[in-house]
Amino acid sequence: MSSSAGARSAKKATKESKESDAPAPPAAVPTASSSEPTNDTTNSTASSPNRKRSAPSPPTTTTTKKAKKKDPFKGLSPGAKRISKELAEISLDPPANCSAGPKSDNLFDWVSTIAGPSGSPYQGGIFFLDVHFPEEYPFKPPKITFRTRIYHCNINSQGAICLDILKDNWSPALTISKVLLSICSLLTDPNPHDPLVGSIAQEYLTDRETHDRHAREWTKRYAC
Repeated sequence: MSSSAGARSAKKATKESKESDAPAPPAAVPTASSSEPTNDTTNSTASSPNRKRSAPSPPTTTTTKKAKKKDPFKGLSPGAKRISKELAEISLDPPANCSAGPKSDNLFDWVSTIAGPSGSPYQGGIFFLDVHFPEEYPFKPPKITFRTRIYHCNINSQGAICLDILKDNWSPALTISKVLLSICSLLTDPNPHDPLVGSIAQEYLTDRETHDRHAREWTKRYAC
């Protein structure tokens, strides 16, 4: 009985000794928690071939609006617009021996000067004229009168001018510059066949020398 008990004790001791000498199991390797953020988002995107790539945004273009030119004649009547344009033209390129412009702020009333043409009996004189534009201009002609007295068969003592383009032959295509040039031509070449002063026209036709002498005397007296 004692020998069997001793054998069991010895067997138990041997078993415990083997268990104590056995190597310890390897430590568990920690795995990445699902709560930790992933650093390589590019690789994860590239590794999924079925994922659609977003289309690139179109380039932004900036459009610059051109500033509209202001109309300097805005708000003016048709006649005032036409007169304003002619004023700008005659200021930049006045006709030979002539000048013209508004008397004051009234665009429809001008004053003009004409220098007596060279070679004519009016040479050396400066003649002043009044120019009045009607509201219907350019569909009606301007009214032009001489303020300076002149000895001329087509210009009377009140300064009225006998010139076809200021009457029946007026055209909206004519301008004040062209009219002034026509008046200058009338000083060089009077028209005795359509006179306002018959006596001067008769003198021009029958005694040109006396006519020219009277014209020079008047020019020196009133226009110089």
